[in-house]
Amino acid sequence: MQNHQHKFQKKGKLSIILILVTLTFFFADQNRTNADENSVNQLSVPAQPLLSQVHRLSEALSVIGNPLEKEASTRISKIKNLKSAERITTEVQQIFDPLCLAVVEIQENGPSKVSQGLAKPELMEQGWRTFLIKIINPQKKVGKLIIESPNAKPIANSPAEEVESRWMQISAFEGQPIRPKLSGLPLEYRILQVYSRDRGNKSAILSFNMIEESEENGHLVKEWKFDNGTDGWRELNQIKLNAIDGSLQIESTGGDPFMATNINHKGGPYVLRFWAKSEVDGVGELFWWTKEIRQPTGGRQVNFPLHQGKEKLYEISFSTEGELAGMRLDPLIKPGKMRIDWINLYSKHRIEDWAKLPLKFDAVPATKLTFRIKDLEDLPPFGKFEITDEKGQIYPAQSKRLAPDFFFQRHIYRGDGESVLLPPGNYRIICSRGPETLPEIKNITINDKPQELHYEVKRWIDPAQLGWWSGDHHIHAAGCQHYENPTKGVQPNDMIRHLMGEDLKVGCCLTWGPCFDYQKQFFTGKVNDQSDYPYTLRYDIEVSGFGSHVSGHLNLLNLKQQIYPGGKSKNHWPTLGLNTLRWAKKQGAVCGPAHSGSGLTEMVGRVPNTEGKDGELGLPHFNIPAYDGIGANEFIMNVTHRVPGPNGKLVPAVDFISTMDTSRVAEWNMWYHVLNCGFRITASGETDFPCISGERVGMGRVYAKVDGRLTFAKWVQSIADGRSYVSDGLCHLLNFSAKSKKSSVELGTNKSELRIKEEEEITLNVDAAALLEENDEIKIELIVNGYPVSEKNILSDGRTSKITFKHSIKESCWAAVRVFPHAHTNPIHVIVNEKPIRGLIDSARWCLAGVEQCWKSKQQTYAAAEKEDAIKAYDHARKVYNKIIEEASVIYQ
Repeated sequence: MQNHQHKFQKKGKLSIILILVTLTFFFADQNRTNADENSVNQLSVPAQPLLSQVHRLSEALSVIGNPLEKEASTRISKIKNLKSAERITTEVQQIFDPLCLAVVEIQENGPSKVSQGLAKPELMEQGWRTFLIKIINPQKKVGKLIIESPNAKPIANSPAEEVESRWMQISAFEGQPIRPKLSGLPLEYRILQVYSRDRGNKSAILSFNMIEESEENGHLVKEWKFDNGTDGWRELNQIKLNAIDGSLQIESTGGDPFMATNINHKGGPYVLRFWAKSEVDGVGELFWWTKEIRQPTGGRQVNFPLHQGKEKLYEISFSTEGELAGMRLDPLIKPGKMRIDWINLYSKHRIEDWAKLPLKFDAVPATKLTFRIKDLEDLPPFGKFEITDEKGQIYPAQSKRLAPDFFFQRHIYRGDGESVLLPPGNYRIICSRGPETLPEIKNITINDKPQELHYEVKRWIDPAQLGWWSGDHHIHAAGCQHYENPTKGVQPNDMIRHLMGEDLKVGCCLTWGPCFDYQKQFFTGKVNDQSDYPYTLRYDIEVSGFGSHVSGHLNLLNLKQQIYPGGKSKNHWPTLGLNTLRWAKKQGAVCGPAHSGSGLTEMVGRVPNTEGKDGELGLPHFNIPAYDGIGANEFIMNVTHRVPGPNGKLVPAVDFISTMDTSRVAEWNMWYHVLNCGFRITASGETDFPCISGERVGMGRVYAKVDGRLTFAKWVQSIADGRSYVSDGLCHLLNFSAKSKKSSVELGTNKSELRIKEEEEITLNVDAAALLEENDEIKIELIVNGYPVSEKNILSDGRTSKITFKHSIKESCWAAVRVFPHAHTNPIHVIVNEKPIRGLIDSARWCLAGVEQCWKSKQQTYAAAEKEDAIKAYDHARKVYNKIIEEASVIYQ
């Protein structure tokens, strides 16, 4: 009995165990069934459209560098021979479901149901992983599947408390050959790529929303397809549009291309989404206008970085006050091509039909790559590095960068011994240090062991060794493409790294409207402590976003006091630029307009009787600009004024005109005309980083000659003296000089004057060098009073050539050398028999017409308290130009 009972107990225990095991497998199978969401197996998806989708999906995975494994490809090829739609549907799921991070089941009403897929949620620190999203669509709805995550929001402009949680980046592939909309098939798949900034265990939420074509809730405002034409987008400037094979093919033919379309919507927050591939890098811009204000303005603008050679979804958020009436897209900032597959505009008012899926990821650690950099002994070793993988992905991911790495740039800057984290893989790294260096491409394979990259800086030219020190007088640490939060712009220790990485010896960091009250703390009235010789950083002011900015922004360099008297910030400054210049010049500042070409490219008339007098390339020309911008506008009046300097002695109100960052014709045409009137205005080079361009500091440069050790005071004085040339860094015009029978002068010395008593042939010398991409011959031109009078050709091979011009001078004039549009020397003034320089009388007439047009355009911008000052200032300019016209009439009788 006891034995029987014992056996029964053993048998009972065994039965219980078997039951538990059975239940375990049953529930495990149930969980697997739930996770797989394979209820669609009960559906019969039409074979032909399903197989077409499978083909597009496989092709798209290959396009992004994640092709299916050979076994999966073989199975797909065999599926085509199956005759049962049910069998085909099952096989497709068996192939693709293991790759799915999430399963989305679209409901008849309300938000979708969403669950975790079968793919292991494993990521790579600083790297990308590709997943699929499975979509079960029994309702056969047609529309867009939007995928978002609060953890994937950009770090730039984010609140400080959210930086840590914004650790991921997601990118849904919606370009060719994938169709951007769900087709209505009961089963579809979408590609989602996920990036992790961090390592270890991470939590995230993915949100899904299906936007139907038929929905009229206002979420989808406008959709542009390019199956039949450009669908309402029109060419406006330096751009060609063609709709080919369902895509918009864009060709930029200049430096300021843009296209536009009209819209009619109630306004509010929006997001513009488009899928594009750009053949060039740089920055794109979106402008918009409303029914109330029917033109795009600088305050209605968003910039976005371009990703060269990469298929990408661009998402641009903006908001309007008033009814939206139109948008202008500036897709490129230089000649090049771009393809856009589709464009959608969404209202950003959140709708409630979002399905949320919490996920836990494990991010595998990346590998440390340390940079070992070698440069000249007297230079801190530094470099610029653009890192891409085999798929064209940029590292570190731009959207997850914080200063000193800028999210709007493809590259990063690193000093010797500094590092970057990279996931295992093959990388292409472009190493350089500014335009004077020879870029070097290094291919490197990263494994799981720390590695070093060795880079030795090699230059094709080194002007600093000859005493010509590069600088950019107009860069910013806040506003435009910069971070506004959490740091209110970036710090001096961030900006100095950019100077060092571009081998830009001097940078003038100008505090302006955005973040003015935060950034003003970095002004010291001297070189900032973060400078590392010879790399020199100094903070000064751009009058922009306040004061007299509407009549033309002003660069105020070498200030001793940064705030105009009467307040502690920016809201009390004069509205008449000349009044600001009086204050700045009194303390010894060096001053000039910013982005000079703004307001000088649209024409409203022409100086009478000047037909046939325009020079080559329109330099000079005699069309009268609208003076409707923020460049060298009020400048046309200001140059006629002399104001008290530090010791009370009268000095020119304006020292220089800014060049190299707007239309070269507009900049140089203005400069030529005022030089022809006898005003000793010099040219300086600027970038307006990161507003006109966020590509890099020093895109527009000035090279100033300094005797002995570089100091900011000597450098900025050389700009005022014209002992300098402007350049993009790829072309150089060194040591410009002139010689007569009895005397000689080097540029910027002795007031840049060469004096002769009568007509004489003089000799002009310059050392010229260039290394341009085309590597062809370039034309070196001698310019006299704005017109080319002689030219020489040199090879653009990086070698320096000594160029000599001889030219007979009869009347007082100015002479300079240029390589359009890359470089220009400042002028040497040749004075004949003590007579003033009076170029063409039509230059003075052009300037006088400019005063009238500028007053017409800007008079309403001057405050009532300054209106009388403005009237007197413009009247003074009229008198000066009329006097010059009279003098020129006598000379040219």
